[in-house]
Order: sequence, then structure tokens, then C-alpha cells
Amino acid sequence: MFHLFRKALNALLFISIVLCQSPLKYAKPKLSDYGFFIGNISKHDINKGVLPYEVSAKLFSDYAIKSRFIVLPKGQKINYKSDGTFDFPIGSTLIKTFYYPSDFREPNNNIRLMETRLLINTIEGWLGFPYVWNNEQTDAFLEIAGDRLETSFINIQGEKKSFTYSVPNFNQCKGCHVNQTQMKPIGTKARLLNHDYEYAEGTMNQLKKWSALEMINNLPEISSISHTPNYDDPNDGTLEERARAWIDINCAHCHRLGAPGETSGLFLNIEETNKTRLGVYKPPVAAGRATGNLKYTILPGNPEKSMMIQRMLSKDPGIMMPELGRKLVHKEGIELVSEWIKHMEKE
Repeated sequence: MFHLFRKALNALLFISIVLCQSPLKYAKPKLSDYGFFIGNISKHDINKGVLPYEVSAKLFSDYAIKSRFIVLPKGQKINYKSDGTFDFPIGSTLIKTFYYPSDFREPNNNIRLMETRLLINTIEGWLGFPYVWNNEQTDAFLEIAGDRLETSFINIQGEKKSFTYSVPNFNQCKGCHVNQTQMKPIGTKARLLNHDYEYAEGTMNQLKKWSALEMINNLPEISSISHTPNYDDPNDGTLEERARAWIDINCAHCHRLGAPGETSGLFLNIEETNKTRLGVYKPPVAAGRATGNLKYTILPGNPEKSMMIQRMLSKDPGIMMPELGRKLVHKEGIELVSEWIKHMEKE
């Protein structure tokens, strides 16, 4: 029933594109229409002008692995801003493909591509377009209404996980990407790019690579730019730094000034230094079942009595956090944040 509804909705939306010249006019019907990849596009062999990149701290999306790429308009550059973000020229495109191996113990075998999301900077602002891969894995098709895909995999512990993977619809992209009423990229911050990447030509710091390719204006010395740790790597930062990195990438797109979660008074971006605004001994703004009858977002020394952990553990849509983009619980993320709270000093 959902698939019939989705197809009908997509048909209506395409009609609206023609009649109303909606923002969807910037999207093409198939991923292959853009020319980002050559040959068998499922292999993601990049065309000229397409550059892969990786972020140090990754948003949890039901354990999906992601491939990321950036495309700039020919002859144009990104402008580095003093707050560590970038201004992108009109026509810039960020590409992100989500996929699963059938068995995470063999991550390069039996790959299933799920979706490719494009974030395109247009004269009307950034717009997000979801493309769903067909069963034959030969192309991905624009699905404005999103999709639901039954999927399963064997995790690193050898356990089988089965669930319904959700592809966001056109409007749901705004749920995470809106800040100060405008859609903006989340992962392309200098601190998330300030680390080495294994390019075909050799390993190089990504910001240095972008600079060498003359992709950036006004980039300061790399040593002056902060680095957000890879929270999965115990050797990349302290326990607190890694836990804050997980919270920043998974929660701060909503919980920061100018974002949808601002009214909660909870600010979880990595730059936040006020402990109360971060949630330490902070009671909820509104009561309800999502609080689990707990008093504080974070109770130092007691992760089991901290609302943050309880909401990370939940899969109930009315309780869980993050509230979008997941059907599964991130066991490793919960363990990391719980350990951080456990070792907090009590006041």
C-alpha cells in the first residue's frame, strides 16, 4: 500500500514541477543523468571534477556505510569562513550514498546500495533530493516521497539484523539540515574534514588536498583549525572528546541556536562549554513520557538515570533521540556516551 501511495505522490509531484516550476525542477530523474560516475555507476568510479571525501565523526544511520563526494561548478571555489564553515558557490553538489554489505565481517563483498542523497546549492538555497537504487543495482531513481526498504545484514558480532530502512522524503531533509531558517550542509565543516584521506594518488590531509586543487579561498594554516575526533577510534581524542563528537554529529543539528531543538534549551554542538546548556543537571523544559520520570538530561556518574541515555536506547518514535534517520539502536554510541557520563565529576 505504501509503495502505491508513494508512486502516486511522485507522479503528482512531477506534474507540479512542470506546472508550477517548483524547486524540484533542479532534480534529474535518475542518478546517472548527472554524470558523476563513469561506467557501471554502482561502482562509483568518479568522473572528472568529482572528489571523494570523508568526515571524521559520522552520523549514525542504522549502521549504513556511506560514500561521500563533492562537485563544484567549473572554475569556482568554496570560501572558508572564520567559524570553520564554508560558503559554497551556486551549483555545488554534495553526494552521499548509503549501503550495506550482507555481512559486516566481509565489508567489501555482497554490497547493496540503498540510496544516494544529493544536496544541491541552487539560487533558491540548498535542496535535498533522495534517489533510491533499483533491485538490479544499475541506477538510482528520484523518489520525492521517500521509500521504505526491507533490509537485513549480519553485524560484526555475527548477529542478523532485519528492519525497514527509511529513505526520507523531499521535505524531511529539512528536518536535520535547517539552521536559522535556511538549509545548510552538516558534514562539510573544516573540523570534520581536517584529517587524512586515502586518495588514488596517495594519502593527504583533505583540507590540504582541497587547497592544492584550488577549491578553497581564505583557508588559514591547517594547524590553526580544530579536529573533531573519530569517536570509534579510542586513540583519537579523550573519552570526553569522543563522546562529545558523537553527540555533536548526531544531535547538534537540532540542538543548537537557530535549529528546531533550540526551544529545549539543550545545546549539544561541540563548541558548547556551558554544562547546564549541555544537559548536566538540566531538567526537561516539558514533562511527558519521553522523560521516563527522570529528573535530568545528564546526571553525572549515573548514565542509567540520565534522560539522554534513555532516549538513545529507545526505538519509540515519541521518545527516541535522534528522532529521525534510525530504526536501530547504536549500541557502541550508547556505550561511549554512557562511559563519559559515568566518569563525570558529581557536584
